Amino acid sequence: MISRLPLALGAMNYLEIIRGASLIELAVLVLLMGVSVASWALIVMKHAQLSRARAQSLTFLDTFWKASRLEAIYQTAQKLEGSPLSKVFCAGYEELSKLAQAKEGADGAMSERLGGIENVERALHRAATAQITELEARVPFLGTVGAAAPFVGLFGTVIGILSAFNEIAEQGNATLSTVAAPVGNALFATAAGLFAAIPAVVAYNSFVSRIKVFDTEMSNFSADFLNIIKRHFFR
Repeated sequence: MISRLPLALGAMNYLEIIRGASLIELAVLVLLMGVSVASWALIVMKHAQLSRARAQSLTFLDTFWKASRLEAIYQTAQKLEGSPLSKVFCAGYEELSKLAQAKEGADGAMSERLGGIENVERALHRAATAQITELEARVPFLGTVGAAAPFVGLFGTVIGILSAFNEIAEQGNATLSTVAAPVGNALFATAAGLFAAIPAVVAYNSFVSRIKVFDTEMSNFSADFLNIIKRHFFR
């Protein structure tokens, strides 16, 4: 039984399945094929984006903890456009620069004029939120494909089985040889739905997990950065 499985799969005539499919079945297969291609393209693109973000974030953190001047860190961070951490730092540094310029041009404590450290904290939070939104862009599409594709394929299978049984009823011949082929062809839609759904679900869970790591890292970095500027600029 097991040894015959590869032969059965290899002997499947996909062209005959398509020729014998109804318009609804063809529409389901075309939809699933398009969704599968779109999912794979998105998986490749998002994997490249997250991998680039990880590599550049490690470079940024190495620079941040080794450098002695914020200006030098800022210059490096501007070059690391794919790193969420560098974007968060740039937002905080630019807000801190505005506060420093305001201090030079007016009297009084910095914290009393422009909200001081609270302004920097809000800038860091806004930047982190924007980066999470960018990282999550189009990822829900994979979750939708993973949840809906099996049901779309099942719908095509049900339509195919109904058409097969109607044809068998008209012919009045319900032997195993006449039932097996059309029912087997109808099940191809379910297989197509699973083929589209499984990679999408795996990729969706992987990307969500990786994005959560970035979210945690940005929160931790923001807290560390705020502590540093509190000690050096808001004493």
